[in-house]
Amino acid sequence: VQLVESGGGSVQAGGSLRLSCAASGYTSVGVYNTHCLAWFRQAPEKEREGVASIDSDGTTRYVDSVKGRFTISKDNAKYTLYLEMDSLEPEDTAMYYCAADFYNLQLARSYTYWGQGTQVTVS
Repeated sequence: VQLVESGGGSVQAGGSLRLSCAASGYTSVGVYNTHCLAWFRQAPEKEREGVASIDSDGTTRYVDSVKGRFTISKDNAKYTLYLEMDSLEPEDTAMYYCAADFYNLQLARSYTYWGQGTQVTVS
């Protein structure tokens, strides 16, 4: 399985960005749909933290700092995970990673599959 993020960039505070994570290597949409998918972020000199997750039945979870501002979603037919980020704050500046795992890991960091990351900078 390979994950490739896109959509990062530089925005002013209060702005919006939409991140995408395209997956490949799954044998079928059914297998993709069984996986728990998540977005993580890591700011310089900080630990990687879980931002949002979506499990196989569509249940979503968010870290408290992004609730009401970020929305995670997926398009199974396109093997793509999204993160809609609104009302961005300078504190959201980080490298954002998508992750996937068969187990419902929610916001834990022990995912098996990781993308290379996309940078989000809010000024």
